[in-house]
Amino acid sequence: MGKRNKQRKNIAMLDTDDENSSVSSSSTARSDLMSVSGTDEVQVDKDSLLEQALDALYEKRGSTREKALAAITDAFNTNLQHQFVDKKFVTLLHLCLNSIKKGSSKEIALACHAIGLLALTVGYGDNAREILEESVIPISQNLKSQSDSLKTVSLVECLAIVTFVSATETEETERSMQIMWQLLHPKLGSNVVAVKLPAVVIAAVVSAWTFLLTIMDGCTLKSKDWQEYISYFSTLLDKDDRSVRIAAGEALALIFETVSIEKLATENKTTPDGSVPEGNKSREGYTHILGLKSKILNQVRSLSAEAGGKGSAKKDLNSQRNLFKDVLEFLEDDHAPDISMKIGGDSLQTLTWSELIKLNFMKHFLGGGFIKHMQDNEFLQDVLRFTPKRKHLLGEKHQMSSGEKRMFQSPNSILNKARTQFLNKQRMLSKDRNDGHFAVGMGDEDM
Repeated sequence: MGKRNKQRKNIAMLDTDDENSSVSSSSTARSDLMSVSGTDEVQVDKDSLLEQALDALYEKRGSTREKALAAITDAFNTNLQHQFVDKKFVTLLHLCLNSIKKGSSKEIALACHAIGLLALTVGYGDNAREILEESVIPISQNLKSQSDSLKTVSLVECLAIVTFVSATETEETERSMQIMWQLLHPKLGSNVVAVKLPAVVIAAVVSAWTFLLTIMDGCTLKSKDWQEYISYFSTLLDKDDRSVRIAAGEALALIFETVSIEKLATENKTTPDGSVPEGNKSREGYTHILGLKSKILNQVRSLSAEAGGKGSAKKDLNSQRNLFKDVLEFLEDDHAPDISMKIGGDSLQTLTWSELIKLNFMKHFLGGGFIKHMQDNEFLQDVLRFTPKRKHLLGEKHQMSSGEKRMFQSPNSILNKARTQFLNKQRMLSKDRNDGHFAVGMGDEDM
């Protein structure tokens, strides 16, 4: 009883009489986390208010849980809550999963964002594995009832972030991508009814699917799968909604960066033992792939010079033109966009479509908390190849020429391949620890 009374006193700070009050406003959430003067007192106060918000997630009243989740997501978005996670990881995860299973669309969206932020906070390790293992089933089950765009988009983005951080096996990433693909391109049957998805959902699912493709090895997917993806995204380039066309354009650019159309054509022409089969079937497949590439080039060229009138959001016209100019240059000249942005006086640079898509997805998910996380979150610094100035121990870092950047930072460089192998090894070591095994024989030569 004493504990319950204490919880109710804490919950009173988050509760209001207005059931319809907005909980998504960061200003409202911040007001719930107002701190007192003094550095130590600020931390104590924030931890105390996070505890109160966590207690409020036990309440039956939906608006109270929504306010609590808004406060939690704001706290995790603006600062890395490592101390709180060390104490309350399991409780927070399972209360958020409970909200996903039973809450309103608004509560589900907030809980999804909280779980994604929790995954980004813990980074690699056993906790990340637990998030993935516990989240996939409730998320996939909830996605079967596509009743609300906000809910669907939030569930898909949560699944993308959790899988990106936690997956150690290719099969795990493929599973999440397949869940998303089924939303876009369902296999119809006696128990499956085709549902027309809103444009905002299509764009979000395509972007999340593409984000996960950045951590996939193109060699693991079959030629027929690539052809299915390319054909579908090509049809999206003709849709009226610009956000859908932009998402499809980014997906196609990454696919072409991951595996060449020429390789697909060669695979289609040959049998598994490398011999060329007789008959018209292989020739038809080869012609189909090359024809599809030609069609996409024409679509991209047209979209890069669109005069307007196709799509209602005029403000997105320049974004579309710029994107498809970059895609066209990549398809014709194999030159990916070179993007640079400043973070606290340091430059974060992308040289491949894979890096650019990771950056854009993280910026979208973190919103106003992106800069703070890039400055303090070692997991994000690792995956986006960013080192804050304070981490340079000896003077100024060497400024590479554009030629050196492409030599050492391109996706096919020895350095980048070694880095990818290292990250995969880290994920595997984490999995081994989770399974109770220890890696042996990891000498210096493996690093």
